[in-house]
Amino acid sequence: MILEIRTYRLKPGTRDEFVRLMRNVAVPLLTDAGIDTVRCGPSLVDEDGNEEAYLIRAFTDLQAHEAQETAFYGSDAWRSGPRDAIIGCIESYHSITIEATATAIDALRSGVSLL
Repeated sequence: MILEIRTYRLKPGTRDEFVRLMRNVAVPLLTDAGIDTVRCGPSLVDEDGNEEAYLIRAFTDLQAHEAQETAFYGSDAWRSGPRDAIIGCIESYHSITIEATATAIDALRSGVSLL
């Protein structure tokens, strides 16, 4: 399986709204599009005083990752839905994609420590 970890540096004062939009609007849309959202939320520590958040998603393989992202971000549900409000909160973001076992993904989903 493939695990994508995306971190967001947010514009000042937008973290609560960003997390609310992600959890209540974007994650249900991602789920409807067949994308497995493992976790999302605010960072426990903000780097250099910047507000930050994260999104963790799982995919069966790299091809599924590319195909599902292309379909989702091109969809009317995203473009006509929360896109502008969510993007308006983001200063920058960074993603990494790694291989992971289903056990590790389930542990992240449930909040169990991997250490």
